[in-house]
Amino acid sequence: MNDLSGHAAERVRPLVRVRQVRDFLDRQVARSELDAIVDVARWSGSSSNSQPWRFIVMTDGATIKRLADAGMPQTRGLQTAPAAVVIALPDEQGQAVSHAYDEGRAAERILIAASSLGLAAGISWVLPANREKVGEILGLPPGWFVRTIVAVGHPSEAGLRPKAAPGQARLPRNEVVFEEKWPQG
Repeated sequence: MNDLSGHAAERVRPLVRVRQVRDFLDRQVARSELDAIVDVARWSGSSSNSQPWRFIVMTDGATIKRLADAGMPQTRGLQTAPAAVVIALPDEQGQAVSHAYDEGRAAERILIAASSLGLAAGISWVLPANREKVGEILGLPPGWFVRTIVAVGHPSEAGLRPKAAPGQARLPRNEVVFEEKWPQG
């Protein structure tokens, strides 16, 4: 079967087209769109329905640029973002893996929601060495940290350009999808 052939594949094609964008137009995102995006994120599934995350919606350009500067180069996607959604997590002993899993689910849903609204989004990572500085900018209480900030906005032409040559964005299906068991030989 070819990649994305058939009726079922056509129905999920919008999900396949969701991609990271890290360059945005200087154009505000409507508050109703940000509210819808954050509601999708907060309705993401979580381990034992713990909902460990807290979301901070950012629209102040100066603060978003400070966050970008605080985490460079991993936060470069925030440099032109008119909005961002910060995912804050509690630093709880023994919960690192489940919280990271839940955080990833929420971040991916933010990307999908933005795409569904005709916007774009890109995930920025805050490395451990930069988390205290980011926490100070955001006014986080003790015991909370940020690892993921999702830039949201209207994509620029540069942001929409493919990052890989046609046919090279993903490994061939037969190299990553197996039937019933790992292939022998």
